[in-house]
Amino acid sequence: MKKTIILIMAMVSSLVCGCVGAPAEESSSDSPSEPAVVSETSEETTKKEVEKVDYKALGKPLVALTFDDGPNITTTVQVLDVLEEYGVRGSFFLVGNNISDSTKDVVKRAYDMGCEINNHSKTHSDMTKMTPEEITAEIDFVRDKVKEITGEDTKFFRPPYIAVNQTMYDAVDMPFIAGAGCNDWEDKVSAEERAERTLKQVKDGTIVLLHDMQGNSKTVEALKTIIPELQKQGYEFVTVSELFEAKDIEISGDDTGLYTVVG
Repeated sequence: MKKTIILIMAMVSSLVCGCVGAPAEESSSDSPSEPAVVSETSEETTKKEVEKVDYKALGKPLVALTFDDGPNITTTVQVLDVLEEYGVRGSFFLVGNNISDSTKDVVKRAYDMGCEINNHSKTHSDMTKMTPEEITAEIDFVRDKVKEITGEDTKFFRPPYIAVNQTMYDAVDMPFIAGAGCNDWEDKVSAEERAERTLKQVKDGTIVLLHDMQGNSKTVEALKTIIPELQKQGYEFVTVSELFEAKDIEISGDDTGLYTVVG
């Protein structure tokens, strides 16, 4: 069966991606401060065995929750708490400069829960203005950090600001992910609006774009509406890799798509 892949190009990405126009961790400086949340992960924690499911044969609509701009020891942990409460997994696109001794346990906890750990560049800069060598350095920094923590490579890349050019496609050997966003990087958008906007966009194969940046508590609250409502509608929550597999789309470094819906 011929596959239909909906590609959302960078020129219109501001309508679907909260990364546009907002720096990564620095953008949260005006957000209300939160007390530090201690990760529940310990050195003895081992990755949970995730039962292999044939999601294609399951016949349910699929959705992938993704989170940008972490990790941190507050909001990322709160997101993980909500995912764990509802028994679902997500995919986290990490900014390399936010991976540190204080946050590596949070990354490990996400991985141990069966979440997928992906790449959002080292510095969250506009990579369309970079040389191939600079782009590669941005990507490899995150890859090396993630591999140190999880033992696995990153499989997908979300370009900062969803800004892309051919130089980036040539330099990055991972599929590029956009996503259906709700402008949750803007503090003025309430938790209710975030949930409503997200639910209106979701259909089978949607990649949802949210942010676990420091202080983004309204997205944590929105998840408590988004997840149970989609479960009520019969959706199965999967990682980005599982979504590609279920839709029979090979993960390829030569892929020049920019994915928001996979199907």
